[in-house]
Amino acid sequence: MIRSLWTGTTGMNAQQLNLDVIANNLANVSTPGFKKSRADFQDLMYQVMRVPGSQSSADTVSPTGIQIGLGVRPAAVQKLFTQGDLIPTGNELDVAIEGSGFYQVDLPNGETAYTRAGAFKRDGDGRITTSEGHPITPGITIPDGSRQITVSKTGVVSAIIGDDTTSTEIGNIETVTFTNNGGLSAIGQNLFRDTDASGTPQAGTPGDDGYGLLLQNFLEGSNVNIVEEMATMITTQRAYEINSKAIQTSDEMMQTTNNMV
Repeated sequence: MIRSLWTGTTGMNAQQLNLDVIANNLANVSTPGFKKSRADFQDLMYQVMRVPGSQSSADTVSPTGIQIGLGVRPAAVQKLFTQGDLIPTGNELDVAIEGSGFYQVDLPNGETAYTRAGAFKRDGDGRITTSEGHPITPGITIPDGSRQITVSKTGVVSAIIGDDTTSTEIGNIETVTFTNNGGLSAIGQNLFRDTDASGTPQAGTPGDDGYGLLLQNFLEGSNVNIVEEMATMITTQRAYEINSKAIQTSDEMMQTTNNMV
């Protein structure tokens, strides 16, 4: 009965973590470029009271043995990089990636981060930046007096400058891909860092083989499905309750035993 108390505790802790992940997904349902997470679990070690295949008599062996599980633990919290909905905005600096790829962003400490959020802005120096003011890489500066900024599906950025009547190319947006997107480290502000698990970033031109196209005047929305998250939350709540019930039942059984003494 003591064993079941601790087993039920691991179950409650696991479901609390699961709810934490669900809550973060739901909190970011309107965050551009957000990728939902999923908690994965695995069973703990087993207390072996009889080894499967051990001799049960001179002529027979135990077909299954006796193995008592000791609970559950978190194995991973994985980001799922499915495509989010493409939302039309009409803003010329909103650029969504349709398919694979990440934008490169320069951080103040000199490191490079990666994002799917294409809600770009123009800072006081004319540079194209993220909402936090981090410039994209390769850097693109929009000249003063520019109008009708266009971004092609392959990342060519053009603008009509001053009194010109034709567009002038002012830069190119590159995207990068990774061997394992799930290995990226989320650091907030819609940004990721590469890790040994993700592999090194491979820069390329949007539209090339393995690289998604760019869509100007669109944003990629969060890939969180509210209905799925609500259903999972209900399942999580019931699992938490049933684990607490297992602890309560164990306690009642221990109390019955104590009353017999």
